[in-house]
Amino acid sequence: MNKRKNRLTVDEYVQGIFAGDIVILSRAITLVESNLTEDNKLAQQVIEHILPRTGNSIRVGITGVPGVGKSTFIEAIGQQITAQNKKLAVLAIDPSSQRTSGSIMGDKTRMDTLSNDPLAYIRPSASGDTLGGVANKTREAMLLCEAAGFEVIFIETVGVGQSETAVKGMVDFFLLLMLAGAGDELQGIKKGIMEMADGIAITKADQDNIKASKNARMEYQNALHLFPPAASGWIPKVLTCSALDQSGLSEVWQMIKEHHAHLQEKSLFESFRKSQNVDWMHQIIEEKLKRCFYNNEIVKASIDQLKTKVENANISPTVAANELLKDFFSSK
Repeated sequence: MNKRKNRLTVDEYVQGIFAGDIVILSRAITLVESNLTEDNKLAQQVIEHILPRTGNSIRVGITGVPGVGKSTFIEAIGQQITAQNKKLAVLAIDPSSQRTSGSIMGDKTRMDTLSNDPLAYIRPSASGDTLGGVANKTREAMLLCEAAGFEVIFIETVGVGQSETAVKGMVDFFLLLMLAGAGDELQGIKKGIMEMADGIAITKADQDNIKASKNARMEYQNALHLFPPAASGWIPKVLTCSALDQSGLSEVWQMIKEHHAHLQEKSLFESFRKSQNVDWMHQIIEEKLKRCFYNNEIVKASIDQLKTKVENANISPTVAANELLKDFFSSK
């Protein structure tokens, strides 16, 4: 039977990450993803030590409905980025089995060429039961990748709705991938997702789909004009691209860089990142309070009984919630 690997010290993690050691980076991400109390304490010490070397990447969120070709797009544009001698990390949020919590998409197998690129690092993470399918520790993983010298961070979402809001709050540029010719394009996507997008790319714009892609581009561009302008003053663009014939990918990357330059030009980049960090703090507080509440012994002893009463309309949800909260606070 294999013995469990010895736990590294904080200094060994930090020095390995600073040296760009991919094995230690992977172990550090596994550490922050762990639910063990001992691991959590060590992970937070590592995060505190690497903070001075974070924040220097371009953070890009990439989303789109299943079938739009997110992984194919990322592999194609990723190769163009590494060809410019830039280090790229891809944090792919896989949907998890609700029964086993296992990751089922297998992004490394879907990005075979990019995963073998020495300048690229791909890390699939199971989303677990966190909001909308976003991995709970994605932010920490992003910081670790930055400290390891990665200049561009892609966060690929499962594209199921609520996860987009969470990812939007941790990236600089939010890219929405869309398909043409799928029927009622503008009806088939929520207004909120469109409003969050800093840019839209119509994928698979090749072969017999070129004309439909151009028409879809015009429709989306017109639709974007109906939304209120972004606080930054940035006007989202709609582009077409194809991973198959490598067209339009450099234009998408150029759009991302132009947005980055725009934020810096307007002196908005630093305040933007600071605001995200404060929001992150509040999210952690809410998450820890929620966990503390449901793990409380008194709450656990009475919640099932109150749940049954609510289901049978014997008491209102408000009264039940107030009783549980009263029990919780009285136990402190």
